[in-house]
Amino acid sequence: MTPAGTLLPGRATVEGTRRYGEKVAGRVVAGHFRELAGGASASTLGLGTYLGPEDGATDVLYQDAIVRALELGFNVLDTAVNYRHQRSERAIRTALGAAIGRAVVQRDEVIVATKGGFIPFDGAVPRDPRAYFASTYVETGIVKPGEVAKGAHCMTPRYLRDQIDRSRANLGLETLDVYYVHNPETQLGEVDRPEFMTRVRAAFGALEEAVAAGSIARYGTATWTGYRVDPSDPGYLSLPELVEAARDVGGADHHFKVIQLPYNLGMTEAFTRANQRVKDRMVPVLEAARELGVSVMAAASLHQGQLMRLPPVMAEFIPGFTTDAQRAIQFVRSTPGVGTALVGMKTPAHVDENATIGARAPMAWKEFQRLFSAAGG
Repeated sequence: MTPAGTLLPGRATVEGTRRYGEKVAGRVVAGHFRELAGGASASTLGLGTYLGPEDGATDVLYQDAIVRALELGFNVLDTAVNYRHQRSERAIRTALGAAIGRAVVQRDEVIVATKGGFIPFDGAVPRDPRAYFASTYVETGIVKPGEVAKGAHCMTPRYLRDQIDRSRANLGLETLDVYYVHNPETQLGEVDRPEFMTRVRAAFGALEEAVAAGSIARYGTATWTGYRVDPSDPGYLSLPELVEAARDVGGADHHFKVIQLPYNLGMTEAFTRANQRVKDRMVPVLEAARELGVSVMAAASLHQGQLMRLPPVMAEFIPGFTTDAQRAIQFVRSTPGVGTALVGMKTPAHVDENATIGARAPMAWKEFQRLFSAAGG
């Protein structure tokens, strides 16, 4: 698939993101930006686009929220080709175009991350999903029999190349700053681990080629369970093993640089569960990522809305905020090893509320330890 229309050239750069930080310096503290592996500075708060119905009203809500977020100091936008059946990517395109047109940002100031793996519909659920899949992916030769896991997931080089171009067209971007293989552990439900790693290496090879072609700047994996479960779990992912796979196909200068996984007050495994073997030690994935030079973006910072109300005692441990949502997000961005806390936001008012967090420094280690103990960590 070839991207249609004009694609915005460029990518997030060290210089551009530094400029952005200077532009919003009056709204955020210096500690609000952290280096993303492979260059550029990422805000500790990012806007996610997962939730919401597939309709025009939600598109507009996201567009307005994104522009407001860029105004207030969020320079990380997260999406996936299957989110809202490709509509979330397209909403970002419209919003980013508006923000650039109004001189809110320049292209090199914004980090846009997306994902591929799950087979997406186009704008809405088709009347005949099987016919859509057949005409879009099978008859065109993009997907062949036996390549789809659990009826919904594919990560062959041919398929990923198509999805990267689809996302570039949706987002209107020549280069995607971060491209994740979306929930690769889905494949483990149907193939054994040796075959899975063969597929991973093939996928990473295609992503290294996409970097060389300028279609993406860096890649990684976005997972839900893989990095949080015990090594004995069938869906377990070893970060060192994946980095080694990237090294196998991309050499020492490979571009496997970012991972995404859920982390919040109710899902603390990334910080607490020592399930990754690095240098003969079992450590949590946040520590493993740091050792391996991989950045981490935390998804589900509010556990999809389940952490909007916290025990009253939490206000004592995280003072200075007016809502429990703010406190829950502050916990995530203050966790050692977390680069960006992603939060789904669909209204400018929601963005305004969360933007106040950026004006506060992340918690100091001693404060975080005290809070973590109180939270039952």
